[in-house]
Amino acid sequence: MNYKMVVGLVAILLAFVGYIPYIRDILRSKTIPHVFTWFIWTLAAAISCGLQFFGGAGFGAWSTVAVVTICFTIFILSLRYGRKGITYSDVACLILALISLGLWLLANQPIWSVVLIVATDVIGFIPAVRKSWHQPYSETLGTYQISTLRYGLSIIALEHYNIFTLLYPSVWVIVFAAFCVMLKMRRKVVV
Repeated sequence: MNYKMVVGLVAILLAFVGYIPYIRDILRSKTIPHVFTWFIWTLAAAISCGLQFFGGAGFGAWSTVAVVTICFTIFILSLRYGRKGITYSDVACLILALISLGLWLLANQPIWSVVLIVATDVIGFIPAVRKSWHQPYSETLGTYQISTLRYGLSIIALEHYNIFTLLYPSVWVIVFAAFCVMLKMRRKVVV
């Protein structure tokens, strides 16, 4: 086993370990997932995973396979335990994300495809960020901290570095790190 395989396996393990508390908190009604976010993330992660394999990501893409499985599980849970107050901005994000997915189908260019999928994923996160701004305790902070680390490790595990393999995990390292900072700041303000 080379070091990239070991790092990739650790990233996969962190995906599952990181979401155990999240799923536990959903079942305890402590974490309230936003159904639109998890629906969009399931679709976008599945497509991103395919693009990573297309780009030769190797072991680095297996972390994304784990994410697809987890996102789908949380999407199903969010149908019962998730955020019920859907806003116009949430619907707008869903529509934008679906348009982005539609453009991906029409793009027929791999580079634009990966850019559009990442954009879809980030747009899909906006409803959860909006919800968390007002209810910073409605998300499991540790899960996002572990996810930041996991995506960082999946970058190290990549066998080939190019836009297909790097864009998705790199964006999520940045977005999740910023989200963690936002949650910590808001938790000091909202008691």
